[in-house]
Amino acid sequence: MLESEIWVTRLFNDYLAGAANAALKLAGLQAQARPWTNSMAMQIFVAALLMLVFAVLRLRLSVDKPGKLQHVFELVYEFVLGQAEDQVGHVAHKYLAFFGTIFLFILACNLIGIIPCFSCPTKDYAVTCGCALATFAYYHWNGILENGWRYPLQFMGPMWWLAWLMFPIEIISHLARVLSLTVRLYANMFAGEQVTIVFLGLVPLAVPVIFMGLHVFVSVIQAYIFMLLAMAYVGGAIAHEH
Repeated sequence: MLESEIWVTRLFNDYLAGAANAALKLAGLQAQARPWTNSMAMQIFVAALLMLVFAVLRLRLSVDKPGKLQHVFELVYEFVLGQAEDQVGHVAHKYLAFFGTIFLFILACNLIGIIPCFSCPTKDYAVTCGCALATFAYYHWNGILENGWRYPLQFMGPMWWLAWLMFPIEIISHLARVLSLTVRLYANMFAGEQVTIVFLGLVPLAVPVIFMGLHVFVSVIQAYIFMLLAMAYVGGAIAHEH
C-alpha cells in the first residue's frame, strides 16, 4: 500500500517536482508526476530545521549570559566530545563536527515522527543506508588521510603470509558494517512507529503514551549507538599501531 503524502511532501511535490525529476534524469531514471516521498522530503526538512536552530543559536551566543538553548547545546557538545575522546583519543576534536552532525540529524529524524502531521525519515531504509554510507566513506577517507599508503595494510592482518585470507575477510567485514548500521536503525524505528500506530488505533487514550515514551527512549539510544559505532570505526581507521 502506498504511503499517504504528508503536508511537507505535498509542498515539495507541488513546488519542487522539477528539481527532483532533474536529479532522476541525471541518474538515468524516469521522471514522475510526484517524485518526492515522505522520507525524502522529511530528511531535507529536518536538515533545514537544524540549520535554522543553529543559525538562531549563533546569534544568541553569549559568554556572560548564556541562554537555555546555549546551555542545552553546550551539554550536547560536552557529551559528544567526551564519547569521542574515549573512542578516538586526543585527536577526537578533529572529527567532532561529523560525530555531532550525525548524532543530531539521526536524533531529530527519529523524534520528529512523534509530532502529528510529520513522518519519521529513519523508518525508511534508504535514509538509514545513506547515513551508513556517509559514515563508511568518512572513516575510510580519514584513515587514508591519517595513514597514507599504509592504510590498506590494516586489511592484511598481523602476519604477511595470512594476507591472502585476511584481506577478503576484512573487506566483507567493512561492507557488513554498512548493512549493520542500516538495518539496526531502520528496523528499530520502523517497528517502534508501527507499534505506536497500532495502539493509537486500538486504544486512543492513555496506553499509547507509554509506547510513545518507549519510542522516544529507543530514538535516543539508536542515535547514540550509531554515533558511537561511527566513532569506533574512525578510531580504528586512524590508528597507527596497525
